[in-house]
Amino acid sequence: MDHSLHIREEVDEADGVAGVCVFGVTTGEFVVAGILPAVAGDLGVSVPAAGLLVTAYALGMIVGGPLLTAITAGRPRKPLVLALLAVAVTGNLLSTIAPGYGVLFAARVVTALVTSTFFANAIVIATTTAPPEKKASTVAKLAFGMNLAMILGAPLGTWIGEAFGWRTTFAAITACCAAGLLLVARFVSDDPGDRPGVRTGALGEFTVFRSRELLLAITITAVANIGVLMVFTYLAPLLTGPASFPAAAVAPMLLVYGVGATIGNLVGGRLADRALLPSQLGALALLVVLLLALRLSPSATLTGVLIFALGAVGFSVIPGMQARVLTTAAAAPTLAIAVNASAYQVAAAFAGWLGGRVVAGPGLPAIYVVAAATTVLGVLLTALALRNQASTRVTNSRNPSDAENIGM
Repeated sequence: MDHSLHIREEVDEADGVAGVCVFGVTTGEFVVAGILPAVAGDLGVSVPAAGLLVTAYALGMIVGGPLLTAITAGRPRKPLVLALLAVAVTGNLLSTIAPGYGVLFAARVVTALVTSTFFANAIVIATTTAPPEKKASTVAKLAFGMNLAMILGAPLGTWIGEAFGWRTTFAAITACCAAGLLLVARFVSDDPGDRPGVRTGALGEFTVFRSRELLLAITITAVANIGVLMVFTYLAPLLTGPASFPAAAVAPMLLVYGVGATIGNLVGGRLADRALLPSQLGALALLVVLLLALRLSPSATLTGVLIFALGAVGFSVIPGMQARVLTTAAAAPTLAIAVNASAYQVAAAFAGWLGGRVVAGPGLPAIYVVAAATTVLGVLLTALALRNQASTRVTNSRNPSDAENIGM
């Protein structure tokens, strides 16, 4: 067999396995919102109390992800990923059989703690086996599992919960995560970076944050996504209020958004492979235009088209953002990716809070304007990163020996 063909088959297998794992883990995150009333009724708590399960999961990812990633730095990746998936299986199994709210809450927190670390290691494993010029599209393939969780996993899990009970939903997620664990054990090869002396320890991982470009890349993730996440968080009232959609149209419009996100994710990965920062800058600028166009949309049909475009453009920047972090943290990428995932969760939490303040103040329609303004900040930060990149290339062209020393 041709050696390059063999490598390509290994990469495809790794991408497929990673997609199954990400689908299972991410569905476990998203599906809770759809079964909250059932959980609250069965366990005898209020819906707001059940809603804290979502908040706890996000906080677990924000805080636990970087800490656990730092603690496990230097460990062989494949055994670590297997252990993380085993915790995810256990956490979802405990959610299935939880006798009360306290156990369910603890199970969700435990599962959340391993999620960011799992994503970080999965991304590093996948991009390590991919050619350097395909890093962004490889991240996009991995994120495809997340897109499927949004447009297929969460609705399917909600349906299972409505038909057979919310515990059956968690049982199905447990089975999916267990299948992913077995696939990793069978098809994912050991990481070449797991050889003694190759992987960086915890202190080495932390030193990577001395890089101003890495910190800028993570800041862009946190800032540039606030706008689109704000609109997504309040999409239902925006559709039934200012856009005058009937309540029955919300679910189909969420599907439209999810399909757009899936397509945008894959296309964005390919664009980022060709020109990472320029494509990101263009997409964010287009996102500003789309948000303002939604505020001014005169018809339901145009709004539907714009919602699809919002999902596509909003998710097109995600693979490039992850690839940029990988590029700027090449010496110790795992903790950087985990922190970047936490930055995205921070953006989601802040988007929900800021959107609430906007609704209470100027009102729902102003969300589009505020979202556009926050996205402009992402445009400016990306322009700064692009300028810094150009300046670095000019400097390295004048001092080639320095470029060799820093690995350019």
